[in-house]
Amino acid sequence: MLSILIPTYNYNTFPLVKELHNQISLENIDFEIIVSDDASTDSAIIKENEKIVGLSNCYYLSNVENLGRGSNRNKLCQKARCEWLLLLDCDTMPDSSSFIKNYLDCINSNNGAVFFGGIAYYDNKPLGEEILRWTYGRKREAIPLLTRQKKTYETALVSNILLKKQILLKYPFNPSIYEYGFEDFVFISDLKKNGIPIIHIENPAYHLNLETSIVFLSKHLSAIDNLNSLIIQGIIKSNETALGKTHETIKRLMLQRIVVLFFNLSKQQLRQNLLSKNPSLVLFDFYKLGYFCSIKNL
Repeated sequence: MLSILIPTYNYNTFPLVKELHNQISLENIDFEIIVSDDASTDSAIIKENEKIVGLSNCYYLSNVENLGRGSNRNKLCQKARCEWLLLLDCDTMPDSSSFIKNYLDCINSNNGAVFFGGIAYYDNKPLGEEILRWTYGRKREAIPLLTRQKKTYETALVSNILLKKQILLKYPFNPSIYEYGFEDFVFISDLKKNGIPIIHIENPAYHLNLETSIVFLSKHLSAIDNLNSLIIQGIIKSNETALGKTHETIKRLMLQRIVVLFFNLSKQQLRQNLLSKNPSLVLFDFYKLGYFCSIKNL
């Protein structure tokens, strides 16, 4: 009935699998939990993850080479034997003990083929060096249900999503996207273009892995580099993303050089704020815009 699929890389996924296993074992249904390790390099973490096979109907696969986030999910889909798939990121944890039951209710309702439960962040502030990731997550990812229901495609994430296997087989993650960033955006866009609705429910998973602000900022810049590449390849249209749309407006108004100049002059001060204990998401947005304009101006 339900295959729970979890891609992982250098992250201890056993606590998540154990919690999911505890919940689903109470439901008396056909299930499996498959974790696909995308060529992790941390031997201690690998050893912890190998404990997954000690749980009934749980499997731990190891990729010889790193496939990338999208292709690793496609591999999991190919391995799954059940009609329904629950995709979860390895660094999440169910918000409630009824997490699995809530999704089974969706399956039994026959009211849709794709369901997004939402993402949550804990209220307690983390260490200072992790503040940017926490602030961004709470403001941009932990979106209330009523808000998500108004923008179903724009607010959906693949880190906690239930869907029929036939959907993912027909619209897989784009295998040509290997570098970090926007593989989930392209997948959601494909669902939108093909008229497949995403039903939003209140069934969040907590995001646990708070990267340091330095790592988070670096990953965002890498994602912007990848976005530029995907636009050049024609995989994403420039006006499909908020960043691309804003850049198009700036370019049309012939303000790109001014934005780049101001970005270069203020880059260090912006970075200081973003790595501080009180980062501004407004400045974060400008930092990303300035960086995008600068690489488009090369």
